[in-house]
Amino acid sequence: MERISWDQYYMAQSHLLALRSTCTRLMVGATIVRDKRIIAGGYNGSVSGSVHCIDEDCYVIDGHCVRTVHAEANALLQCAKFGVPTDGAEIYVTHFPCLQCCKQIIQSGIKKVYYAEDYKNHPYAVELFSEAGVKTQKVGLSDLAIDSEYEAKAEFVKDLLDKLDSVQVDRNQVKSMKEEARQLFKI
Repeated sequence: MERISWDQYYMAQSHLLALRSTCTRLMVGATIVRDKRIIAGGYNGSVSGSVHCIDEDCYVIDGHCVRTVHAEANALLQCAKFGVPTDGAEIYVTHFPCLQCCKQIIQSGIKKVYYAEDYKNHPYAVELFSEAGVKTQKVGLSDLAIDSEYEAKAEFVKDLLDKLDSVQVDRNQVKSMKEEARQLFKI
C-alpha cells in the first residue's frame, strides 16, 4: 500500500474533525498547517456552552445557520486563543470556505487553501483570494474515505441479503454474496 500524500493526510484530518460537527445541515472540518505541522483544527458547532443544532435544530436566518461558528473560524480562534501564529500557514477544509471565512483566512495571513468539495463557492470569495494572493486548490480523497453512513449501509445490505433468501435465485450465489458482505461490513 502506498502512503497517502501530505495533502491527503491533512484533508483526512479535516474530514475526521468534521465528524465532531454539531450542525445538522453540513458537517465541516478545518485543519491549519504550518511547516508540515498541524497547529490547529476546528469543526462547525455552537458557541461553547450554548445549545447545539443536534439538540434543537439549526437556527436559520436568510438561508444560513447562525447558531454555528464555522470550522475555519474555530481553527483560527484556537490559534488566537493559544498565541499560535498563522502567518504563512495553509488550511485544509472539507468544503470551499464561505465569504466570511474567506475574509478571516486572508486576514490571518494564511497563504493557501486546500478544499475537498465545492460548496456554494461565492464569486467574491474567489476574487478576494486571488487579489490577496491566497492560492486555492481542490484536494480529492479518491483512495481514502470516511463513511459516516457505515452502519445504515451495513443494515441495508444485511436486509437486502435476507430478502434474497426469499426469492428464486441460486442459493450458492446468495451464500457467496452473504459471506462477502459479512467480510466487507463485519456483520
